[in-house]
Amino acid sequence: MTSSRPAQDSGGSRPSGPGLAVAAVARRLGVAPATLRTWDRRYGLGPSDRTAGSHRRYTPDDVARLLVMRRLTLEGVAPVDAAEAALEADVEELDRAQKAAPPVPPVPPESSEADGGRSGATDDATARPGRAHLRALPGGGQGGAGASTGYGAAGQNASGKVSAVVDAALAYDQGRCDDLLRIPAHGDPAMWWAHLLEPAWNRVAERTVLAGPGAVPEVVLATAALHALRSFTEAFEQAVVQNGGPPANHPSRMRNIVLIFAAPDEVVPLSAHALAAALTAKGKTARIVTGPASTRRSLELVTMVRPAALVLATTQRRPDLDVVHAVHEGFPDLPIFVGLRRDDAATEIPLAPQVQRVRSFTGLLHEVLAVVSS
Repeated sequence: MTSSRPAQDSGGSRPSGPGLAVAAVARRLGVAPATLRTWDRRYGLGPSDRTAGSHRRYTPDDVARLLVMRRLTLEGVAPVDAAEAALEADVEELDRAQKAAPPVPPVPPESSEADGGRSGATDDATARPGRAHLRALPGGGQGGAGASTGYGAAGQNASGKVSAVVDAALAYDQGRCDDLLRIPAHGDPAMWWAHLLEPAWNRVAERTVLAGPGAVPEVVLATAALHALRSFTEAFEQAVVQNGGPPANHPSRMRNIVLIFAAPDEVVPLSAHALAAALTAKGKTARIVTGPASTRRSLELVTMVRPAALVLATTQRRPDLDVVHAVHEGFPDLPIFVGLRRDDAATEIPLAPQVQRVRSFTGLLHEVLAVVSS
């Protein structure tokens, strides 16, 4: 996408001052510097000021637009649409947002007092500019009733399909569950997770059931979900090979791996498997760490695999973060992403630019893609 943003008018009313380097802006937004470079290269959301010596610096307008981009990607808006909205946002709105934001670089504006300003923590009151405009974009905001879910059902029908999945699980109808959770060949595992599986999983978990021996609704649902993800991934990889691409285990595809951990007490790490499938659908290589993984074993795996990024994907409210701390201490330059929605649990995340907390599944996917695609 080519940026149509006009050059900064030095004669305007906005105050001028020394621009910000990429590291300072990265701390301001709670993202990795590599993410900012990717947004610059792909979408034109880069620094527009130059200092003596031709060093590029971010102006207040640049930072305000990045706040819009950051907010929307975490809401699940596709990066290309979020970037377009950020570039087209009204300059006066950006000015108001920038004046209302705290000074750079102490704490990312999306951090809350509860999480102590931890890197990557976000708050729903952040980055208001452009929201009215974004509601009209595909996938903007929370999505309307007719928004496409990306897995073959319209948004208006998504609730009915979730109910059907829940009913099938509670009836221990494995075949019906398998059929309902099947991901189409051109489907989107991320949308499948966000609009179908996660809501169904949460609703089943809330139900109290009087069951007979061997009858567990969660097991029926988890079995169908894992089967759907495995079938989708296998079909996707077969299509890649048929189109002349390398197989999944080819050395060329093993150099930029995303290593995904589940929380130690996660009985069925569905979100980790869904994230791996979503990355596969984007042409990336992901591997899930299953089975017991002590901190020592985790460090051995990172040393052996040499991943491009590490992710802790979990649906737990307060997951054990020992692996995150151990890997960060052993590999301080490795980008680490933690999917964590609760603010009070965010205080346990290491305070470092390379460790980011992301609230939503779609936001987690976009952040990881920004790093491994750079």
